[in-house]
Amino acid sequence: MGKCLVKIRTMEMKTNMGLLDRALRTLLAIAILLAYILGIFNASAELALISIAGILLWTGIFGFCPLYMALDIRTNRHR
Repeated sequence: MGKCLVKIRTMEMKTNMGLLDRALRTLLAIAILLAYILGIFNASAELALISIAGILLWTGIFGFCPLYMALDIRTNRHR
């Protein structure tokens, strides 16, 4: 009987964002979430802005932006 080997390609999440980029994203996400809590947004914009805030917060915390990786952009000093 033959063996079936499956090779799965994994994406390594290396930090590709600098400290300033991460801080700005995190602060912007917090500002959007605070505006949502205060009820500044209308109902039609809430879902989109909360989604954007979640993405900004995630990338800011982990220091990895998939779009930066796809475009070969790095804002950190380690190349």
